[in-house]
Amino acid sequence: MKRLFAALLTVLSLSFMSHAAKKECILNSPDSGISVKISTVDGVAYSVDYNGQEILAPSRISMTLEDGRVFGQGKIRKIRSGSVENRGIRTIVYKKEYVDDVYNFLAIDFKDCTLEFRAYDDAVAYRFVSTARKGGFNVAGEQAEFNFAGNLKTWIPYVRTKGTFEQQWCNSFENIYTVSPLSEWNREQLAFLPVAFEAADGVKVIITESDLRHYPGMYLSSVGETSLKGVHATRPAETVVGGHNMLQGVIRSRHDYIAEATCGQEFPWRIIGIVPQAKDLAGTDIVWNLAKPSDPQADWSWIRPGKVAWDWWNNWNIYGVDFKSGVNNDTYKYYIDFASANGIEYVILDEGWAVNLKTDLMQIVPEIDLVELTEYAESRNVGLILWAGYKAVDKDIEGIFRHYSQMGIKGFKIDFMDRDDQEVVDFYEDCARLGAKYHLLIDFHGAFKPAGLTRTYPNVLNFEGVHGLEQVKWIPASTDQVTYDVTIPFIRMMAGPMDYTQGAMRNATRRNYHPCNSEPMSQGTRCRQLAEYAIFDAPLTMMCDSPSAYMDEPECTEFIAGFPTTWDETVPLCGEIGEYVAIARRKGDKWYVGAMTDWNARDLELDLGFTGGGKMTVFQDGVNAHRIAKDYRKVSTELPSDGKVLIHMAPGGGWAAVIE
Repeated sequence: MKRLFAALLTVLSLSFMSHAAKKECILNSPDSGISVKISTVDGVAYSVDYNGQEILAPSRISMTLEDGRVFGQGKIRKIRSGSVENRGIRTIVYKKEYVDDVYNFLAIDFKDCTLEFRAYDDAVAYRFVSTARKGGFNVAGEQAEFNFAGNLKTWIPYVRTKGTFEQQWCNSFENIYTVSPLSEWNREQLAFLPVAFEAADGVKVIITESDLRHYPGMYLSSVGETSLKGVHATRPAETVVGGHNMLQGVIRSRHDYIAEATCGQEFPWRIIGIVPQAKDLAGTDIVWNLAKPSDPQADWSWIRPGKVAWDWWNNWNIYGVDFKSGVNNDTYKYYIDFASANGIEYVILDEGWAVNLKTDLMQIVPEIDLVELTEYAESRNVGLILWAGYKAVDKDIEGIFRHYSQMGIKGFKIDFMDRDDQEVVDFYEDCARLGAKYHLLIDFHGAFKPAGLTRTYPNVLNFEGVHGLEQVKWIPASTDQVTYDVTIPFIRMMAGPMDYTQGAMRNATRRNYHPCNSEPMSQGTRCRQLAEYAIFDAPLTMMCDSPSAYMDEPECTEFIAGFPTTWDETVPLCGEIGEYVAIARRKGDKWYVGAMTDWNARDLELDLGFTGGGKMTVFQDGVNAHRIAKDYRKVSTELPSDGKVLIHMAPGGGWAAVIE
């Protein structure tokens, strides 16, 4: 409790000059490292400096309404500024137990809206807020410019869908990063958020968003050598059931506006994260800070994060049994027994338990007796989570959630939304709200990146929006998943938890990897897979391989089954985007440490003195892991008195340890 301080809020009216005469304001971060210059001449433009280095040149922002009004233009009624210092905010489900929210702010009041800016030590953010007292309105478009001061190195996650921007608005939000100078951005392709940049002196910059509610998500598009703009999907007018197994929404027509809004609506925060080193991106709380807090009167004590024995990745491939494996009760009882024996909290029933092509979650295949399975799992202290397609859930969210909650189901993994227009963003919040009502966990797959909903509704544990391990079931050897793995902790993971689905027990070197849908393998070493449990953030963490495979590897299984999935403290240790990463996380009196490298063998010195020392159990790449990726060595030792540990990682390798 001594870390919890009351909020300090000081509102300073800028009355020393008239509002009409005020043409420029300057907002600095608490440590003065970030400076935002805001011009109100003929609308609003802002620029950003970091330690004297210009990051963004003047960039214009506004929102145009369908009735012709423009938020961010017109007479300024008042300008307010001040500081907030709110320390020790207790989290519910997160990568640390306490978060500080410390920033300076500036708010510009117009007739029908307020434009809010915040400056943190590691980010700048702004948003519009409607201040009209009554009536709704449509948002025709939003102007969000990002005019960079130089031709920065850029990590671009392009939308994989080809065609017009309208066609690209339907996509899975999964792709590896294209690394190029900003000037070489493909102007025919949108990119989904977050997007990362490198400025002079290694300074890292991230663009993303938070508090995305009742509004479409933002893409980025190139409009010049060093200029980007935000792009938003227009609101669907007619959507029909179609796509994958009749589970997706196929858009027949769209409105010519992006959102239907209401008076008093708070629009998403646009975030420009700025940090001196890549590792700082793995520790920032900016998306969480800017999200709407959860209802303080709600009871969230029922939420139980944990690990999941997952069926789909390993293709239900269990062996050494006297029944045919597949989507049937015998197979799932085997998964449940495995989970129970290893302290794994959940089992997922992925696609196949509901009758195909019916878009109806009340029709269950005859091979599954879900009531019996639920009771069987409950008797073994294991919860069941059901996979479901978007349109099957959207058919009757509350009825479906009520029915399966009463049966004893603990959550839903909802898949194939593959859009982030306003209709789908509303669907996410409806699922979160009704899931909370019926005490159901939510895992969004086929999803856009997290943008604050996990704070507002802590029962939302995961988002996909990541080129996860499922991809190795089909990607060619030319696709570099290993480099991607040491890129996402600094970019995608900044937005929030990610359903990457690690844990492969079949591992391959770069030369030996090949896609195999029925018996998949990971790129990189066994220890890399173990390290991902410390590095990747996912309160609902998959164990992707089959129970049979894990039972053949008891040392590794015991190690990863013992990992927590939420944390009291997170400490990024070192790293460079696309090269290597090392992170330490604490739960209670134990520290869990992971490190990974790209396809280059790498030696690192990790300073772990802050952990306080103790017994250290280490899994490290074996001496032949460069040839046989599953080769590893388990070592029990004491942390050296100086806290410094020298580690070696094979190409595509990893290192993992528990200190207690």
